Amino acid sequence: MIRKVLPLLLSLFLSACSGSSSGSTEAISDRPIRAVVTTGMVGDVVHNVGGERVEISQLMQAGVDPHLYKASEGDVQRLAGADIIFYNGLHLEARLTDVLAQMDQTGKPTVAIAEGVPEEELLAPPEFAGFHDPHVWMDVKMWLHTIDPVRDALIELDPDHAEQYRANAEEYRTRLQALESYVQQRVQELPAERRMLVTAHDAFNYFSKGYEFDVFAPQGISTETEASVEDIRSTIDVLVERNVPALFAESTISPDIIKAVQEGAKARGHEVTIAGPLYTDAMGNEGTPEGTYEGMIRFNIDTIVDALK
Repeated sequence: MIRKVLPLLLSLFLSACSGSSSGSTEAISDRPIRAVVTTGMVGDVVHNVGGERVEISQLMQAGVDPHLYKASEGDVQRLAGADIIFYNGLHLEARLTDVLAQMDQTGKPTVAIAEGVPEEELLAPPEFAGFHDPHVWMDVKMWLHTIDPVRDALIELDPDHAEQYRANAEEYRTRLQALESYVQQRVQELPAERRMLVTAHDAFNYFSKGYEFDVFAPQGISTETEASVEDIRSTIDVLVERNVPALFAESTISPDIIKAVQEGAKARGHEVTIAGPLYTDAMGNEGTPEGTYEGMIRFNIDTIVDALK
């Protein structure tokens, strides 16, 4: 269940918004745009499309689980002082829902970039009734759809620099297309029967569809759900019956579930290694290769293919 944001937090937000102004288009064109983003993946798109024109403040840093993140009073103040806000959407930032909705109602530009993905390409697992799976960045082809919403929002806010945003967007698109080619190349190193990905929580549905992997996880789409004993037992069955050589930890989730699966497989005579951790709901530390979207995806596919080969 989504936890409601404290009324005090919302009142602070509304008070801050009513007393602040992002300025006119002319004022913005003469200074960097102040953008607040939720996750590193969202920030990476905004950084690459906005370039030097945009100063980014990121709410969720490396290792932070966006499913469970709750806004602090300081976050509300940062959001209120922004010229524009970018977030993933598709219910990824579940506990920020009320705050983001209030922002939108005040007229502050608030952009859910993953909602640029065509609806027919989105996945809606049964346990996420009423919502689509938000992990679209796990398939580079899907993440390419987020470039245009960012570009268009920046152009609307700052039309004087429209050509710069368009050029940046095309350059970033070209790089992500090259990244997609790299992922496909590495995937082809694995025969079909080796494309078995077992992780802690179910963040790889788009990866599974895009790169033809069978994916299993004891925990659901959102880490707000609990992994049951039956879910763990079913995952162990998969490891043993299909002779899977490796399972994968995740950077934002405790390894306890994965270790329990490993021990359960061992008790049934199947030794399996734990690889990773993979970067799923957050990128790596700033200043590292994995601290960029391209580096994160390259690390993940290299780790997956090398472990399963």
